Amino acid sequence: MSERKYRQRGYMESEQRSEPRPKPAGPKPHPLERGPRGRGLGAPTATVFRCRVCGEKHAVATVTVETTCHRCGADLHTCSNCVHFDTARPNECRKPVLQRVANKSKRNDCEYFAPNTVQEFAPEPAAAKDPRAAFDALFRKK
Repeated sequence: MSERKYRQRGYMESEQRSEPRPKPAGPKPHPLERGPRGRGLGAPTATVFRCRVCGEKHAVATVTVETTCHRCGADLHTCSNCVHFDTARPNECRKPVLQRVANKSKRNDCEYFAPNTVQEFAPEPAAAKDPRAAFDALFRKK
């Protein structure tokens, strides 16, 4: 008998996987062909621009140099509201600006300004007030 104390084989002594596993034949499926994965993927989204001070939503097309937030009164055409704003970069901007803007939360007329937009879930449609319509909506195919 061997030097073992017990008769069972250890997890490393199995002879079932001694040779490498064969690869499956054919091309590997593209990850997007299997469908969306994760929380909220595939749900309707909306692109919005939010004020960095208070978080109020604004239309992207309406942001000009003179625009201020209608909720808190802060300037919207600022470095902190720009998509190129990065504190780790020189002059705190991803674009090659010649002069550093001292106050990033004050209005400026930078030519590289682009509003920092985010993707959010689209608002859900209004619920039906009629009980019969609400019941039918539960089983309606999308």
